[in-house]
Amino acid sequence: MVVQSALSDYMSISFSENKEVAYLEFFRREEGFSCSVDELAGFLQKNNVRYGVQWDVVTRIANNPEQYNHLSGKVAVASGIAPVDGLDGRVELSVKMDYDERRPLEKDDGKVDFKELVRLSNVRKGELIATLVPPEAGQPGIAVTGDPIPCKMGKAAFFKVGKNVVLDQEQTSMYAAIDGLVSLTDKGKINVFPVYEVNGDVDYNTGNIDFVGTVVIRGNVLTGFSVKSSGDIRVIGGVEGAELIAGGSIEITGGIIGYNKGLVSAGANVKVSFIQDGNVTAAENVIVLQSIMHSNVRAGRNVECNGPKGLIVGGTVQAGEKVVARTIGNTMSTATAIEVGVLPELRNELNDLRQGLRHSSETADKTAKALHLLDQLAGSGVLSPDKVALRIKLNATKQSQQREEAQIKERMLEIEKMLEDTDKARVTVVKTIYGGSKVVIGRYTKFIKDTAERITYCYSEGEIAAVPNV
Repeated sequence: MVVQSALSDYMSISFSENKEVAYLEFFRREEGFSCSVDELAGFLQKNNVRYGVQWDVVTRIANNPEQYNHLSGKVAVASGIAPVDGLDGRVELSVKMDYDERRPLEKDDGKVDFKELVRLSNVRKGELIATLVPPEAGQPGIAVTGDPIPCKMGKAAFFKVGKNVVLDQEQTSMYAAIDGLVSLTDKGKINVFPVYEVNGDVDYNTGNIDFVGTVVIRGNVLTGFSVKSSGDIRVIGGVEGAELIAGGSIEITGGIIGYNKGLVSAGANVKVSFIQDGNVTAAENVIVLQSIMHSNVRAGRNVECNGPKGLIVGGTVQAGEKVVARTIGNTMSTATAIEVGVLPELRNELNDLRQGLRHSSETADKTAKALHLLDQLAGSGVLSPDKVALRIKLNATKQSQQREEAQIKERMLEIEKMLEDTDKARVTVVKTIYGGSKVVIGRYTKFIKDTAERITYCYSEGEIAAVPNV
């Protein structure tokens, strides 16, 4: 029989990364090898395995030592307890805010009632809006060495206080300071806004609207007019070549016919029936029920055009994460660009930076040539006082240009690194994508030559991959 002190000549102990599991592995084979449970227990103890020993496994090894001695690979002989991470605290709204989940009411016959597209969250002064749910503590684990395995602690949440709301003395509850509409604006601020209603079209009878609260328009917004709101904008009608700018969401029960002018821009979501020849931007999502035609659409998160028609054709659609459509392009191979994987404003900023760098380089080249000429004159000792002043000024300009170029290059590098983060980027084609379309994910571009059906485009191993929809 092999004595305890010699077991280390035959086997070794290793641990998982956090020492939650201990493994025994034979590295030396020998006929007639034997050991007892007590010997193995002592070996484990000597190798700092003090908790969670699986005695049934140890017993099997002792009863069949030759069998295990001739096996290759590791055998788990002890298991600790995994840590349980704490849960983060959260802000729990007491009013229903279903911007992300709402859809128009679909009747039994399959028709959609666009009048149910928006359900406002009205509150009275003093009404509870939200409460803070405290974080939950985690539970440390136990390693096989008997040491604790640390857990992640839950982080405390905090209110993002907007307009017309107040907190209680404990700072754990939020209440409305006025009668109005609860609205989440950019960066998650909670506000209560009074509502301004227009019972008709926005035209020469009303003039432009610039309001601190939420605006409800029971009509159309005509070409050339503007509606600005710190909260939400709801249009029970259509929008022509007008300007709609909201700190919150914009909901349009009809469509947008932009005539390639005007702008619809939201700090949260834009929801609309269709977009034609329009310009639309949203910090979060753009949800279109029917079609996007020959338009420029930008969303910080997703663009969804997945209704019964669900068509995107012509123009450019940009999204920070994903674009979903039933059909992209058409049989006429109309140029249609779909770009995902980075915030649209960052992609556009990168283009502006590239142009700025070219302009800065051209200016710096002119400055360098002028300085070279002045340096030659200085070397010849024929530099007049005004040329001396010009030379000093140009040297200062050169240093300023160098700093500017360095800042531009640094910012370009930051954005290019962001362009590499394309894990969530997707272009999902529910039905058909036609040739003439272009898919851009991060820094990578794929030109679609042939018609494809039910496919999702994503980034994989240095290229854009096409994966069949499940």
